[in-house]
Amino acid sequence: MKKYFAIVAMVAACTFGMTPAVMAQEEVADEAVAEQVDSAEAVVDSAAVDSAAEAPVVEEPAAPVEEEEGLHKTLKTKFIEGDAGFMSLVAIALVLGLAFCIERVIYLTLAQVNTRKFMATIAEKVKADKIQEAIDYCAGTRGPVAQISKKALQNLASTDQNDIATIERSINIEAEVQGAYLEENCSWITLFIAMAPSLGFLGTVIGMVQAFDDIERAGDISPTVVAGGMKVALITTIFGIIVALVLQVFYNYILSRVEALNSNMEEAAMSLLDMCVKSPKCKK
Repeated sequence: MKKYFAIVAMVAACTFGMTPAVMAQEEVADEAVAEQVDSAEAVVDSAAVDSAAEAPVVEEPAAPVEEEEGLHKTLKTKFIEGDAGFMSLVAIALVLGLAFCIERVIYLTLAQVNTRKFMATIAEKVKADKIQEAIDYCAGTRGPVAQISKKALQNLASTDQNDIATIERSINIEAEVQGAYLEENCSWITLFIAMAPSLGFLGTVIGMVQAFDDIERAGDISPTVVAGGMKVALITTIFGIIVALVLQVFYNYILSRVEALNSNMEEAAMSLLDMCVKSPKCKK
């Protein structure tokens, strides 16, 4: 009986003694596994960070910015693409035509005066019998109105040409002379207006001839063969028409100024005749 209790006690003692050891071993094993998992996760995270750091950053290509060509650049490009021989002739016609137009505009602008105010001043001097002073005033004033007034007053101040018929004739002659001065160089402007499109059409014809020559050499009619000559032909025509239109605008403006000055001369001539008739120095 005692042996039986002793065996039971030894078994119980061994059982209770091994349980803490087993539990301790299990805890150690669990901690080791957890450490291995943590270390594996850390390695994975570090590898991911390194790969992300080492991976090149791919930038999306920026959309190309299209530059819009201005009118000046477009005209310059088309001018270069045209035949240099005919395009240079058209450009010379434009430059010379504009030079004559600018000269006429400046001349006509300087010739413009306030006709009514000017004639009122002359009438006061003639009424006060200050003919020479009126002549000096006309000599110091620019424009055709002042010139015909000066001529009429010079006849009025003379002793042998102060009759009304002579004065009227001198006014008409001087008005014709001044009208010719106003229209001076206008014929050159009309010449360049006619030349510019003619040069363009000449370039068109020559460009078409070149196109047919290219077709003959190639032995085939294709757009690439015909395009070169036809392009030159059309460009020269376009620039010739543009030059003619620009010069035509200036020419019409010049004509309007000439007509206005002619109207002022007619008004001044009527006032001068009236002044001379009323002057005591005029022979009736």
